[in-house]
Amino acid sequence: MTERVVLAYSGGLDTSVAIGWIAEETGAEVIAVAVDVGQGGEDLDVIRKRALACGAVEAEVADAKDEFAEEYCLPAIKANALYMDRYPLVSALSRPTIVKHLVAAANKHGASIVAHGCTGKGNDQVRFEAGISALGPDLKCIAPVRDYAMTRDKAIAFCEEKNLPIATTKKSPYSIDQNVFGRAVETGFLEDIWNAPIEDIYEYTSNPALPREADEVVISFKEGVPVAVDGKPVTVLQAIQQLNERAGAQGIGRIDMVEDRLVGIKSREVYEAPGAIALITAHQELENVTVERELARYKRQVEQRWGEMVYDGLWFSPLKRALDGFINEANQHVTGDIRMTLHGGRAVVTGRKSDESLYDFNLATYDSGDTFDQSKAQGFIEIFGLSSKIAAKRDLA
Repeated sequence: MTERVVLAYSGGLDTSVAIGWIAEETGAEVIAVAVDVGQGGEDLDVIRKRALACGAVEAEVADAKDEFAEEYCLPAIKANALYMDRYPLVSALSRPTIVKHLVAAANKHGASIVAHGCTGKGNDQVRFEAGISALGPDLKCIAPVRDYAMTRDKAIAFCEEKNLPIATTKKSPYSIDQNVFGRAVETGFLEDIWNAPIEDIYEYTSNPALPREADEVVISFKEGVPVAVDGKPVTVLQAIQQLNERAGAQGIGRIDMVEDRLVGIKSREVYEAPGAIALITAHQELENVTVERELARYKRQVEQRWGEMVYDGLWFSPLKRALDGFINEANQHVTGDIRMTLHGGRAVVTGRKSDESLYDFNLATYDSGDTFDQSKAQGFIEIFGLSSKIAAKRDLA
């Protein structure tokens, strides 16, 4: 029986060439799998037909936008996930979504190998292969660019030699990855970290410096899930899409950072994630109102570890799964409304309302009606500071 390889297929030059390249290198039949996570571009049926025309024995396409939003982006919103306190895990979240479909296709078609188009230098090779090994421990992984030295020049030559139905236009100077949760741009002149980004690299966001009217929005959550925008019910996908448009129009969600890659190098990345940043900002503030202090403090530690694990490609790991349980429990009371002003590149919270609120006006006020018993503060402070006071007497002696 001929061996079969499932290939993560985008419809572009590199993965189209990889179909024939893998077949020649391994003698295996190739099954192409394309997954739509909101990256835009060509119609899925066009991509499927191209894969077949390039030599795939089977081609599957999946509209996974809602799945991606609800099963991958939503947990990140609940976790307030920002790698290195800034990056909302745009690319890292899409990889396990794609992996799930690749492994399902491998099981369906009796494939023993899964292939992807990553290089040997980035995070994505780890995310794909760690995820595949978690869901399909017996599957082998290959990467033509990394394992078979499939450079772009070789890919173009192969494409022309085989007369494949794909345009071999000049490559963009940037490496771009995008989905509904955001957009990542790297390489080109951005590799000099002294160079400022230029407006041409942005697509999801408008220039925040240009004058425009502010936009006020109310986002409603139920147990940490965004359920309405300005009072109108939305799915998670719709919430992200609507805030991509509205926050993006105000230049919100631009991130220019040097980040620590899993493979040990530092990399300059430019991101735009308007919907993600607006939703996480709103969710964080609603947690401030509804989550008890000690739980909130501990959750911040969990959030950092959760974000690191997802960034590192450990979405399907036991610890990540256990942390999900904690995060869902911590979101049980995160229900209410957050009003924000979107303007000048910032999403600024201006109002909070929740039936689950722990904010007590009568305890917080300094005016008449104050119910906080200030007479108890002196004794509390004496006991709270007692251990430091005892140590100070010894250390100053």
